[in-house]
Amino acid sequence: MSIATKTGDNGTTALMYGRRVPKNHSRVEAYGTVDELNAALGLARATAESDFVRDHLLAIQKDLVTLMGELAVVNEDLERYVKGGYSLVTPVMTAKLDALVKEIEAQKISFNGWATPGATQNSAALDVARTVCRRAERRVCDLQTAGEMKNDEIIIFLNRLSDLLWLFARWVETQAAVR
Repeated sequence: MSIATKTGDNGTTALMYGRRVPKNHSRVEAYGTVDELNAALGLARATAESDFVRDHLLAIQKDLVTLMGELAVVNEDLERYVKGGYSLVTPVMTAKLDALVKEIEAQKISFNGWATPGATQNSAALDVARTVCRRAERRVCDLQTAGEMKNDEIIIFLNRLSDLLWLFARWVETQAAVR
């Protein structure tokens, strides 16, 4: 089977379970932006010199697959999705981010006021990922406002992740002794 299915040539795309929506549908915008975030995290992971950063980013990328999957399911199909063995975003996932935030903050990272991205290649990649994360959060809020999303934990997870990415960038800069 070719990746070029041509089913989207008319400007629509498939959600889970074959439901078709326009490619600019708010749900597609939300999971598409999370996909961009995952790619940005991949770049940040590829440029990281630290196993600490690389290992945690990889784990977060795996959680984003769960998040994207949930976003690709309309509310009416969520029960079917879970019965099919798929996971939803949970407070446990957010708690892992909270623990990592505390761990990094305990290391006394250095920053004065607002950070200007670009001190290192890796911190810049982390800051790009952070801004994409904030945009993903806004897109998910659009779904929530429209009543098209039931799981509020997704927004909490993305909010915490953007905070964590900011801290990671500052941690990288502190380790490189720049600022």
